[in-house]
Amino acid sequence: MSHGPLTDRDDTANTAAGTGLAAVLDRGLAILNRVIVVFAALALVAACVILSYSVLSRALFKAANYWQDEAAVFLLVGATFMTAAYVQQSRGHIGIEAFVGLLSPLANKIRLWIVDVATFLFCAFFTWKSWTLTHEAYVDGQVSNSMWSPPLAIPYSLMALGMSLLCVQILAQLALPFAGARRP
Repeated sequence: MSHGPLTDRDDTANTAAGTGLAAVLDRGLAILNRVIVVFAALALVAACVILSYSVLSRALFKAANYWQDEAAVFLLVGATFMTAAYVQQSRGHIGIEAFVGLLSPLANKIRLWIVDVATFLFCAFFTWKSWTLTHEAYVDGQVSNSMWSPPLAIPYSLMALGMSLLCVQILAQLALPFAGARRP
């Protein structure tokens, strides 16, 4: 629950102003993130339509559905991971706000930076493992265990790409204070 402006979110919700590399990267990521969010929204709608069709076709026509569940899962995985950078850009991830009101603005900025460093380290490891998993799935020709058997490289690559974008977003946010960029 939020009571008024939060220093760890509200001052970073907009893209950075400035001409430095970090500010340009931040603005570019903001545009890319908005485009991805539109496609992710379409993917969510498509997943809803697919699952609704699946339920209706089974109930009304006793039709066997081999592809619907996996297609919906692939769309949901893509939407979830590909929008992670957008959520990070707006500081929308779950965070503990108990210390925000107790610390000074400088201490909150330091706390936020330390959290971003720890988050980046975790996400960088997750990204590396995701790309490894994607490569193995592609090289080995891994497919799902269903009758449809789509390649597992599809959801793994969406996961790896989304985590890569999240790492770039976190790096840009880490660099902005040192690059002298300011947020409007």
